[in-house]
Amino acid sequence: MDVPSTRRGVLKSAAALLAAWTGGSVFAAKSEAQTTGNLEKKAYPAAPPAPGGAQHLLFSPAVSYGNLLFLSGVGAHFKGTIEEHTQHVLDELKKTLEGAGSSFHKVLKVSVFLNDIKDYDAMNKVYGGADWGPMPPVRTTVSPAGGVPGGSLVEIDVIAYI
Repeated sequence: MDVPSTRRGVLKSAAALLAAWTGGSVFAAKSEAQTTGNLEKKAYPAAPPAPGGAQHLLFSPAVSYGNLLFLSGVGAHFKGTIEEHTQHVLDELKKTLEGAGSSFHKVLKVSVFLNDIKDYDAMNKVYGGADWGPMPPVRTTVSPAGGVPGGSLVEIDVIAYI
């Protein structure tokens, strides 16, 4: 048996083994779902107005695909503390989740973007007060080099299920 020497070769070999082991059914099921339209991409248009009052047309506030729900990043576009911004962002996320038929209990992944990493502890105090349910979501927290757009001290996006 030849041993693949590249990552691509390893992946091709693994795919071939999986196809042989399952009779190709794993790949057939994926193809069928894509071609028969069993999964539907759905946007939730009830977005809060963008800064300045105009409706933002560059992205959807929430999109589902099957039972997965993806929420755009939410920031706080007013003067305030990191605690006030974090609370506002969590409140807006909660409204959007519930409007789409989900909740904090159904959040799988959270991404937090801090304008200043020094705000990590203060943001965490507010974040920790949210009712994430018995199993909190996984989370990534970063501070982008260019800061958070729109003057927000924090921006948060989530992936949940419906």
